[in-house]
This record gives sequence, structure tokens and C-alpha cells, in this order.
Amino acid sequence: MTMQPPPNPGPPYAPSSAPAPRPNWFRRASPARRAAAILGSVTLSVLLLCCTGAAIIGALAGEPEPTRTGTAAEAQQPIVAAPAEPTEGSDAQAASPLAAASATPDPSDAVPASPTPAGAVSPSQVAPTPVVRVTTETERATVRYTERTVKDATLAEGKRVVRTKGVNGVRTLTYEVTTTDGVRTARKLVKSTVTKQPVTQVVAVGTKKAQSKCDPNYSGCVPIASDVDCAGGDGNGPAYVRGPIRVTGDDIYDLDRDGDGTACD
Repeated sequence: MTMQPPPNPGPPYAPSSAPAPRPNWFRRASPARRAAAILGSVTLSVLLLCCTGAAIIGALAGEPEPTRTGTAAEAQQPIVAAPAEPTEGSDAQAASPLAAASATPDPSDAVPASPTPAGAVSPSQVAPTPVVRVTTETERATVRYTERTVKDATLAEGKRVVRTKGVNGVRTLTYEVTTTDGVRTARKLVKSTVTKQPVTQVVAVGTKKAQSKCDPNYSGCVPIASDVDCAGGDGNGPAYVRGPIRVTGDDIYDLDRDGDGTACD
């Protein structure tokens, strides 16, 4: 036989029926009242902020100094006594010779000026400071050109011909000049520059040997010609020579008629 569980007797106690919470006044209020409440809160907050800010600014700035009135300012001014009017007695006393004498200072009471010690220099005797000035001066100097020779076989031996003419150059000199009280005391060269280069002169020197005008067969100078005769003879030239002339080679002009080796003797 199957056992059945006992029936559920139900909850041991009955559930309590608690009342629902009541909404607050803001929710119960109408929309118009809600808007009015919000606007009032905002206005009150703004007023509180303004009042608090004004109080803080006043505390930081401090209390203003009270303005003095005209009566108080006049009361603080010092009272100056008016000068007494002169009387006849005082005028007579001021005009008396005794009063004038007492008013004149005694020369013996004056303090003598201290004399300048011996060897001391007074300010008026101090020498003035010299005025020193430094300036620059420039000068131009000539740079002489050089000469160079070249050999030329087309020129006669010893003959010189200028191929390139020489030109002098220019050198610029810069000096530092010192003057003391307007008088020159020093002058120093600080810079030297060649501003124009010189041109070298080129000279050609001839090396060509000149041909001899004398016939090499004679020791004397017998000209080279189509025919040479002894001067004073019966020959018709066209060239003539005076003897005696020694024959060293061939007697091509037949000047040695007697064959003794001496022509035109």
C-alpha cells in the first residue's frame, strides 16, 4: 500500500496587508505649482549667491576711509602767530649806530682758511687727460715690373727686341696712425696689398750669326764679289782691296801675281 503525503496545511500565518506608500506633495501638486516651486527655488539660490559674493568682496576690499569735512581739515591746520607790528622804539633801536656795530661781524671771529700743504697739487693744477685718437691712412706705392729674355734665332746675334712692354703695378699700404692732442705720435703698417699686378717685360735676343763679308781665302778682308782687283792697279773691279794681303787659300781673284803668297804688294 502506497503512503500518501499529508495535505499542505498552508502558511503558518496569514500574509499581512501593508498599506501602499503615499506620494509626496511635489507629485501630488499640479504642473503649475511644480513650475512655480522650481522657479522660486532658482530665484532664492541666485539671491543667496549675490548676497554672499557682495559680502566677500566688501570684506576683501576693506572699509573705505571716511571723508574729512572742511571743518575737520581746518581744525587740523597749525595756528601761526601773526608778526608784531613795529613800534617807534624798535625803529629807533634798529637805526642806532650801536645796534649796527653789534650786527657787524668781527673779522677776528672768522675762521681762517686752511693753507694748502707744501707739495700738494691743487685741482686747478692737475694736468688734463690727453686726447688720443687712432685713425687709418692709405698710400699707394709702385711695384716695378720685371724683365724676361727669350732667344730668337731669326734675329741677328746680340740684337734685342721688346716683344711685351712691361707695366708697373700698384701696391696699397694701410697705416694705423696715433695722434695725441692733435700731434702724430705713432705710425704702423697694418696691411699691404697689391691692387694691380705688374706686367713682365719680354725681350727677344737674337742668336743668328751674321755671314762674313770677307773671303775666307785671304787673311785680310777681301770683299766677296764677282771680281776683286788691287786698288791702284789696272783692274776694273767692281770691288777693290788694298794690300798687302796674305793668301791663305786659293787666290780666286788672282791678286798674287808674283806668287810669293802676298797679294797686292
